[in-house]
Amino acid sequence: MAILLGSIADDYTGASDLANTLTKNGLRTVQTVGIPDPSLALPDVDAVVVSLKIRSVPATDAVTAATSAQRWLRRRGASHVLYKICSTFDSTDAGNIGPVTEALSHAAGGGIVLVTPAFPETGRTVYLGHLFVGGQPLNESPLKDHPLNPMHDANLVRVLARQSHGAVGLIDLTAIAAGPGAVKTRLEALRAAGVSAAVADAIFERDLETLGEIALETPVSTGASGLGLGLARALVRSGRISPSGAAPADAIRPVGGLSAIVAGSCSKATLRQLDVAERSMPVLRLDPERLLAGPDEIAAAISWAGDRIAAGPVVVAASAAPETVTRLQSLYGREASGHAIETATSIIAAELVARGVRRLVVAGGETSGAAVDRLAIPAFLIGPEIAAGVPVLRTVGNAQGDMLLALKSGNFGGEDFFAAALAMMH
Repeated sequence: MAILLGSIADDYTGASDLANTLTKNGLRTVQTVGIPDPSLALPDVDAVVVSLKIRSVPATDAVTAATSAQRWLRRRGASHVLYKICSTFDSTDAGNIGPVTEALSHAAGGGIVLVTPAFPETGRTVYLGHLFVGGQPLNESPLKDHPLNPMHDANLVRVLARQSHGAVGLIDLTAIAAGPGAVKTRLEALRAAGVSAAVADAIFERDLETLGEIALETPVSTGASGLGLGLARALVRSGRISPSGAAPADAIRPVGGLSAIVAGSCSKATLRQLDVAERSMPVLRLDPERLLAGPDEIAAAISWAGDRIAAGPVVVAASAAPETVTRLQSLYGREASGHAIETATSIIAAELVARGVRRLVVAGGETSGAAVDRLAIPAFLIGPEIAAGVPVLRTVGNAQGDMLLALKSGNFGGEDFFAAALAMMH
């Protein structure tokens, strides 16, 4: 299997978001969970998205995992590798976006790297190097208070520079609007000045198409799914692939079994989605503090779900309001409290699958990663889109047999997302 485009995603929901974007824009795509075992037979595809959990781990661990994934992708023919990050640039002053970008670039021979988290379809735009969410600067938006990586600076040049050894520059909208030639000229000027990464503005999809065309000529780029859109369209325009135009038939074959939803995200969007879901299906809201105290809350949740799941979908949620999360973090520490909730939700998800669940929706990036890891699912085919950035995923090589999943980033989807997802997962 020779691929044209490789990607390394820093979490699992971001990986499915990108795989969905690539599929919609004509690339046959598969999402793997980590570097696949050599025994796993992958379908013939144009692009592979390797899902990792490296957004919030120590930077050295993130670099090791990402560079290993890049080696695997290069050996399978990928001439360009996109390091897929969150469209809100979730990171800290220690990384991991800067360290991973520099390591991937160095391993690929160096050169300047295009960086943009812009994705206009989901309201993320970049202007003069500043990230906006739905028209608000990131640091003034509701998304600034991520429980693990809060983002209180919208100036991405400044944010990336704090994480990087090399200098960081800007390709502003004036250059991008002038077309690929102007962008190349600006990149060359930045490279000559010693800049190793360039944050690029993007307001419209046409800006991403310009950036994709330029990035495809380089070995590495860093960005959200919007840059993936630009890369996919550039590949199609180049004539190197024939656009598939639809999800593969295998991805949409029906799957029998029970249905469940597990939520760990504490985003405003997910909390509203849970309120709406409660009108049509049973919802159990876990006590996060009891989850941290011991296994009793997990056992009670599994028993509660087991008593109800044969009658229809159930929802088990460890989601909590921001003030509750802040209090728990102050009592137990950010890492310990986050790990406890991820562990609890993953155990519950695995127990539900053991009881016959074959259609599973998971809300929250860290929650999704923990659940998929515990279930040991090796890869996914990309099915139809449920909401922007969230496709139906069909398991490949799964020991539990065929399953359909939806892995939802906390902020994605409308208020009726959960019911809509189950309706599409036949």
